[in-house]
Amino acid sequence: MNPTNPFQPRRQFLWEMGAGFAGLALTSMLEADGFFGRLTRTESTSLPQHPLEPKPPHRTTRAKSVIFLFLVGGPSQIDTFDHKPLLQKLHGKPVPESFRDAVKATRFANVFHGCKDELMASPFTWSQHGQSGLWVSNLMPHITRHADDLCVLHSLQADSNNHAPASYQLHTGDIRPGKASLGSWVTYGLGSVNHDLPGYVTLFDAGPLGGAANYSNGFLPAAFQPTRLRDKGTPVLDLLPPPEFADGQRDSLDLIRELNLQHRDARPGFAEFDARIASYELAARMQLSVPEISDLSTEPAHVLRAYGADDPRNPIKAGFAKNCILARRLIERGVRFVQLFNGAYASGGELNWDGHNKLKEQYDRHAAILDQPAAALIRDLGQRGLLENTLVVWCTEFGRMPFFQKGAQGRDHNPDGFTCWMTGAGIRKGVSHGVTDELGRAAVKDIHPLYDFNATLLHLLGLDHERLTFEHNGVQRRLTNVEGHVIREILA
Repeated sequence: MNPTNPFQPRRQFLWEMGAGFAGLALTSMLEADGFFGRLTRTESTSLPQHPLEPKPPHRTTRAKSVIFLFLVGGPSQIDTFDHKPLLQKLHGKPVPESFRDAVKATRFANVFHGCKDELMASPFTWSQHGQSGLWVSNLMPHITRHADDLCVLHSLQADSNNHAPASYQLHTGDIRPGKASLGSWVTYGLGSVNHDLPGYVTLFDAGPLGGAANYSNGFLPAAFQPTRLRDKGTPVLDLLPPPEFADGQRDSLDLIRELNLQHRDARPGFAEFDARIASYELAARMQLSVPEISDLSTEPAHVLRAYGADDPRNPIKAGFAKNCILARRLIERGVRFVQLFNGAYASGGELNWDGHNKLKEQYDRHAAILDQPAAALIRDLGQRGLLENTLVVWCTEFGRMPFFQKGAQGRDHNPDGFTCWMTGAGIRKGVSHGVTDELGRAAVKDIHPLYDFNATLLHLLGLDHERLTFEHNGVQRRLTNVEGHVIREILA
């Protein structure tokens, strides 16, 4: 009941209560599938257009969808993709005064106090790969086979040295929670091409630091919020009715549909009501589509093996591999944005990329989870022709320092220079862009804040980050706030 109107009409009260307890309304799509035989096609065609209907981009582009792989915790750039020979030579030596002074002069001066006055070389071996000669550590032997497919950005910068704020900034354009996430902005701008599935899906183990604010719709309408598909149990919580109520669901939905139509007929042009009907419509369709797409038993054995989804020795790796396969299946069916989280503190913080303490031990274990499935995803998308219109993004919230952590064998947070990469539609391949200093601490050439990163992602999808806006509290909001420039050097 509307608290501002305790004396609302009985019909409105019944409608609000009915819509609330059911969560699913009768829809034209269910009728089209024959769920409700006594509903006619004539009745169903009057229902509104779905808010996720495909929308034209601002410009013609190849990229139509995104797989966004986020590594929780801030993996070290100087232990993965940013090779620093000088750091290897100076291992164990005192931090040069120039670097010490540079750190203290930044807004992250407090970080140095958590660092030992001693440089830490990468504990991994390095080599060049592909015709591009990309330097990669031996942490990721499977991904290195795709060196010539990658566009590596070495000079990103974040505005916070704390996990949650930096993660919020990457996902929402603001270090504070409450804003709309990248996936929500993309589905808001482009819609979806599959009416049976959400436009925006998240896949993860235990969730990123900072929680749901990383993937929330924020101030955007609820139609653009993500749907989380779980890797255990039913794919979506509360999607299906309890068995004892399944037989009566038809009658309940029939009643709610009648109430909905009566309410709608009395309020022509009521956009919020149309959007509610559309969301119920999607939820009802998902009762059929989600269990089907989540069932990996139809995947050939060689595909499961290629991803590592059948690995009995590493169940966490197998779970992540299954999520990678599911991401491909979702993209095949027209889902616009799929968010994969890796290393989301699934084991009480033991299996993650936040390498403060035993960095080599942590990274060896975690790279074994990430490497094969992620590489298989790139290869699988390419073999199926999906990379022609799909953008794959590998990113994190910040990097790590080239110094030892005090009292440990790891590195502290470093937002001044870190690495992410992309591949797929619209991206130059076999390219490294941006440079950090000779120790890998800070970006010194082609420096790009995260606003540039997000502006570029939107551009690759045909969306102008300055034109993609939504009015909220009297302000035209956008993902990049009042900043951001497209990184044109990496565009194909």
